[in-house]
Amino acid sequence: MRKMRLAVSLTALLLGAVWSQACAASWLLVPMDLDQTNHLKAYGMAFHRLQVGQNVTWLLNYRGGSFLMEDDQRARLDARLMGVLFEAIDDTERQRIRAVVAQENMDEVLLEKPPRIAVYSPPNKQPWDDAVTLALSYAEVPYDVVYDQNVLSGKLNDYDWLHLHHEDFTGQYGKFYASFGLEPWYLEQKKFNEDLASALGFKTVWELKHAVAATIRDYVEGGGFLFAMCSATDTIDIALAWLTTDIVGTPFDNTPLDPDYRAKVEFENTFAFENFKLVTNPMQYEFSNIDTSDYARLRGALADYFTLFSFAAKYDPVPAMLTQNHVNVINGFLGQTTGFHREFLKRSVIVLGAVDGPDEVKYIHGRKGRGTWTFLGGHDPEDYQHRVGDPPTDLDLYPTSPGYRLILNNVLFPAARKKPQKT
Repeated sequence: MRKMRLAVSLTALLLGAVWSQACAASWLLVPMDLDQTNHLKAYGMAFHRLQVGQNVTWLLNYRGGSFLMEDDQRARLDARLMGVLFEAIDDTERQRIRAVVAQENMDEVLLEKPPRIAVYSPPNKQPWDDAVTLALSYAEVPYDVVYDQNVLSGKLNDYDWLHLHHEDFTGQYGKFYASFGLEPWYLEQKKFNEDLASALGFKTVWELKHAVAATIRDYVEGGGFLFAMCSATDTIDIALAWLTTDIVGTPFDNTPLDPDYRAKVEFENTFAFENFKLVTNPMQYEFSNIDTSDYARLRGALADYFTLFSFAAKYDPVPAMLTQNHVNVINGFLGQTTGFHREFLKRSVIVLGAVDGPDEVKYIHGRKGRGTWTFLGGHDPEDYQHRVGDPPTDLDLYPTSPGYRLILNNVLFPAARKKPQKT
């Protein structure tokens, strides 16, 4: 009986200690440095806090861009279910952290409202995966899929953030004609786009895609956030530079390209690039001389990496948000558009990450009108050379991926509205 009473007393003491600790801790710190066990799902945890009406403080440059949020049972359960490391802290520790942030090259950014997310993707099955939809699904962040008909009907006004991935806004079906022109998936894709263009009142696919590009530009100028990867980065600017000009060869629209296309270019319409030249040969798997894929292939996987630049968090909070990471050197990865030649960047473009050397940049950002755009070269940060038909990347194998963190930085970026009040 005495042993039973002693066991009950010890249990009560342990429960009391746990309860006292929980009561004393009024904040949860989600570290984003090397201690974190699942960086990618940590973004999802922060997003979930926003969904239930709680604010989250993003501590720029503090332990890899950590998150600070109110402590409650739901937040703890979410973290445990998602495998996210957190630290329970009290007001004293919170004030200590804020003092460090105030004194160092760090800052506090308040995340207030979950952004409404749209991913531009065709409804028919594509023979490749999309790194952003993989990241969003893995982090348990909700999104809607939109395509040309939704864009042209004004649906983008329902969203704060739009993602473009492996898309060809020039109307050349990815320039896969030479290598995959007889494959069933290519022929299906071509017919689907031709039927869609006709249904929407366009004579050719390139005219439809150019109109979609112009509508996306208007969305950004009106205050939208645009994030693009792979071939969407340069093809949307190519489309914008030649909005009403036929720049595609006969295999794509059954007519030759406009022989006077060089004189009709309008670089003032583009987001990031100017003074580049088109690759008009339909048999060549390249859109223009913007892309740096050839340079990356010469280096090879073992020597291909890029460096994130460091920004003053208090003075440049936007590029600082977009570059938060637990490392500053990231393994490179190929795509149809792998990176960008620096010489073709507009002067207003901010370079967020670049390959060592004078010419190659990987990650860029800028403003257009009241909105912003961010371009990241490459297709999949954890699959160096993702080929057509390869299976999707299993992110359970890469929960701390620094390349995928760049994608999720962009997802949370629109949630930042103002700095928290100092108390």
